[in-house]
Order: sequence, then C-alpha cells, then structure tokens
Amino acid sequence: MERSTRQRQAIREVMTELNRPLSPTEVLEAARHKVPGLGIATVYRTLKGLVEEGSAVAVELPGEAPRYELAGKKHHHHFHCTRCGKVFELEGCPGDFSFMVPVGFKTEKHEIVLYGRCTECLERVGL
Repeated sequence: MERSTRQRQAIREVMTELNRPLSPTEVLEAARHKVPGLGIATVYRTLKGLVEEGSAVAVELPGEAPRYELAGKKHHHHFHCTRCGKVFELEGCPGDFSFMVPVGFKTEKHEIVLYGRCTECLERVGL
C-alpha cells in the first residue's frame, strides 16, 4: 500500500471535485492549485498506483490516451467534446444491446462515446 502524501491527497481531491474522466495533464493543472510544486511524473505514478489499488479506473477512448476517473461508479458512458477535448460522464445506459449482436455471439461489455461540443465551448462560439 502506498503512503498518503500531500500530492496523492491533492490528486484524489481533484478527481472527486471535478468528477469526470481526467487526463494526467488535467489532473496536474488542477492539483497544482493545491500543491504548487507538483510534477507530471508524480501525477502519472499516483494515477498508476490508484488504478493498481482499485481506487481509480482508466477510461479508454478510441484514438486517445487514457483518462482516469474514480472507481466504484455505476455503469455509465462518456461524452467527448470535440473542441476542448474534455470528457464528461453520462449517467446510465440506454439498455440491452443483445438485439444487435450476431446470432451465436455473447456480449461481455460495451462502451458508448458521444461526440460533440460541451456547453462551455458552445457559449464561447455563441451557438
């Protein structure tokens, strides 16, 4: 078990406060407000440790580097803003996809990613 440090605590707090999948760079930028000397290597090492202990999970999006969110959430999907690159959680799931699976196949899991613009980006361009 990894010891608790100010840096580790700041990273956990940022993940809780922002409550969305974060890239290591997003974690670094937000956590530096709490621990100014925080470095990217510490962020990567801490995220790896959180995943290994089961406190966080990697969110894999097609063609993107992993982002990280806290573990223990109900099954959900994601929205990826095509302008700013932020990823947001979508609550719930539309349901059973077994009707789409070829005969004789069995679904083990699924992930849905919606792409578009977040409200902040829409407000910036006045759409």
